[in-house]
Amino acid sequence: MSLSQQNAIEQNLQNVREKIAAAAQLCGRSPEEVALLAVSKTKPASAVEEAIAAGQFAFGENYVQEGVDKIAHFAGHQPALTWHFIGPLQSNKSRLVAENFDWCHTIDRLKIAQRLNEQRPADLAPLQVLIQVNISDEASKSGIALEDVSALAAQIMAMPNLNLRGLMAIPAAETDYARQLEVFSQMRDALKTLQAICPQADTLSMGMTDDMPAAIAAGSTMVRIGTAIFGARDYSAKP
Repeated sequence: MSLSQQNAIEQNLQNVREKIAAAAQLCGRSPEEVALLAVSKTKPASAVEEAIAAGQFAFGENYVQEGVDKIAHFAGHQPALTWHFIGPLQSNKSRLVAENFDWCHTIDRLKIAQRLNEQRPADLAPLQVLIQVNISDEASKSGIALEDVSALAAQIMAMPNLNLRGLMAIPAAETDYARQLEVFSQMRDALKTLQAICPQADTLSMGMTDDMPAAIAAGSTMVRIGTAIFGARDYSAKP
């Protein structure tokens, strides 16, 4: 990686952190309440290394094998890195997520939760999981309906190798801030409802490069930022 690319990632991370802080302060929240998840999908390990050098230690991956390869590359790194799986999860890939990742954001059906619970190694801490909500009711997106969250949550809470931490959503693209805020506020209310049966649910994973301010205003505790940190992605090598 060239020096200019290295400096770009460091500067981009600083810019994103400043935007998180500004958005939080604007709505009376502390910037510390909002974790930054750097979405490193399709990016090489060298780009992750530069983000680490700039003080970023939590990363999100959408493709199972690519994520596992990066996790192996950085195994033993100090300070420890936290790896989040944030893509759609197929049953035949669940073991790799259970055995390698720290978080899974995309549980949307009982079968996946059961497999992750059964396949999580006994020597690892419980997998931190989020239920993905299809908040915009898009046929092309994974996730469950809001009214189905409580039932799935109750089933997950009975699984000893999973720790239900909250909800995740990827709303339909929307340029109007007021509309973004309206949709994200439904997720905030859903988390409050979930907390009535699951007090440890403290995480709302929502907000990306284009809608982060509205997500933070609505209560997001974790924003998933890729392009604004690493630049545009190249999907040419992906199936």
